[in-house]
Amino acid sequence: MRVAASATQNPFFFVYPKPDEKGKILKRWLLFPFNLHYKFINGAITLHTPLPSSSLFLMGTHSSSSSFSTLQSYLQALAQTPRRLARRAPSVSSSYEELSRVKARSGSDMQRTLRWFDLVGLGIGGMVGAGVFVTTGRASRLYAGPAIVVSYAIAGLCALLSAFCYTEFAVHIPVAGGAFSYLRITFGEFAAFLTGANVITEYVMSNAAVSRGLTSYMGAAMGISTTKWRFILPLLPNGFNEIDLVAPAIVLILTLIICYSTRESSVVNMILTTLHILFIAFVILMGLWKGDWNNFTHPGNPQHPSGFFPYGASGVFNGAAMVYLSYIGYDAVSTMAEEVRDPVKDIPIGVSGSVIIVTILYCLMAASMSMLLPYDMINVEAPFSAAFSGRSEWVARVIGVGASFGILTSLLVAMLGQARYMCVIGRSNVVPAWFARVHPKTSTPVNASAFLGIFTAAIALFTDLNILLNLVSIGTLFVFYMVSNAVIYRRYVMVGTTKPWPTLSFLCLFSLTSTIFTLVWHFTPPGKPKPFLLGACVVIAISILQVFHCMVPQARKPAFWGVPFMPWLPSISIFLNVFLLGSLDGPSYVRFGFFSALAVLVYVLYSVHASFDAEIEGSLGQKNVEIVEESKQSGEEEDPSQKV
Repeated sequence: MRVAASATQNPFFFVYPKPDEKGKILKRWLLFPFNLHYKFINGAITLHTPLPSSSLFLMGTHSSSSSFSTLQSYLQALAQTPRRLARRAPSVSSSYEELSRVKARSGSDMQRTLRWFDLVGLGIGGMVGAGVFVTTGRASRLYAGPAIVVSYAIAGLCALLSAFCYTEFAVHIPVAGGAFSYLRITFGEFAAFLTGANVITEYVMSNAAVSRGLTSYMGAAMGISTTKWRFILPLLPNGFNEIDLVAPAIVLILTLIICYSTRESSVVNMILTTLHILFIAFVILMGLWKGDWNNFTHPGNPQHPSGFFPYGASGVFNGAAMVYLSYIGYDAVSTMAEEVRDPVKDIPIGVSGSVIIVTILYCLMAASMSMLLPYDMINVEAPFSAAFSGRSEWVARVIGVGASFGILTSLLVAMLGQARYMCVIGRSNVVPAWFARVHPKTSTPVNASAFLGIFTAAIALFTDLNILLNLVSIGTLFVFYMVSNAVIYRRYVMVGTTKPWPTLSFLCLFSLTSTIFTLVWHFTPPGKPKPFLLGACVVIAISILQVFHCMVPQARKPAFWGVPFMPWLPSISIFLNVFLLGSLDGPSYVRFGFFSALAVLVYVLYSVHASFDAEIEGSLGQKNVEIVEESKQSGEEEDPSQKV
């Protein structure tokens, strides 16, 4: 239910009638460009601005020109950066605003043509290929050994818990923004921007990595060494000097396909994914038939560690962190929410179902690969093709063709997802609005698709696979960690009704405890103190969680789909993501810190000013204030499929 009120002469003060007989209260402004709060004064709800006088003066004297119109304007804007950061960085959007005014900035709408089976197909197509056919060999040989099966199971569990968090948000806010939109309505614009920047980095790097892995399998399928189309530029540093011309060509061709139509892309993906699953079944059966059970415990070189866990538990978790690349595709499914016919029904089945199916497939394929060769003899570039090359050459050729086929589908889905992320980030004005445009004929974000496709092709041209994989893993884990925190925050905090500090304190304490556990696990030498310290961390974490569960009531409960066992499952997801983050190497954090610092620099120099300009321009053109009346009762949410 909406209540509209005309602006008075004082645009910072409004008085509205008292709540209706159903006990509903006006809780949040949506279309007025300032964050208003309400108070009960003499039986009426009074909305007022929380802005300090300095901010009011700043806005009152702001001209209609952009901060970027002239050099002088930009320098003046930079001088006001601290005030603008204080204003915009913590600013929180609303779910209704994301579904209405923000969505309208793209011009044309994306067509709702996808069903749950399309999402399952997109999820499987997006995940399978990137994981097994690119990362399995490296993670098994360098980290986990035959226990790579356990690594995939752990990574799959972590992904499933994170998938639950994504699903709750996607059902409530069926827009294409994914984690960016979810963080924007909970932790504010800056947290959303930093997360969105990592999401885009994650997609670009993973797509570049997968495209380079694809060329390795193409070479194996055709019996041609990759050196035939890769060459070294000695002037470039190691890791960036191996030029691959085929990988960027593939990326650019797929970019043209996804710009054409989402529905047709889904149909093509469904056909390719079905054939790919049949191929996976063939690989599993051939591995069980040709493999040797002794390879699970005996390395090729007797001097190397033996057993199913040659590198211990730490190796298993290090392997799990690396193979997390294989689960990137499911969050791409959540970005298709704006094109789903029935978000309430289709999204939970599509997201969670695809993760479960893919986890089973990954574990079976990892087991078959471990049976074919001892872990210390596995090829890190094309493990499956190389495993069969000494036994059945024709099988190696078939695997090369099938793997290339599957990696193409994962690239297709991931590139669909990255374009939709960039489109919604463009809607928020923290990047140029040019990225937000949806083409009226194709109903696809053509601008974002073309830009990211070209950028991905450039990265794939020269960057080493190992560098890409580590950077992707840390970016993925960070984004999943943020979404898990956000779903707890949204359940327990409602603007104007509950205080955020108990929930924020819990999230900080639980994350700190998880971090201490991770540091003890990785850096404390074996001995009696280590089990005691780990046990103490577990007891403290459970105690914090139980106290929060008993003392802080939920502010809202989803009417359609929500994460079960709140806050336990999201908290486990937080812990697993923190633990897996601690399993990565130091250079990965250096690169992650560099890209995060670059994102902060972009926000300070451009995004905060563009966002501030958009807020001011919106206020100048806004004649009415529109307030959405939300229910204080948890079970009275509006059907998301009817809100858009």
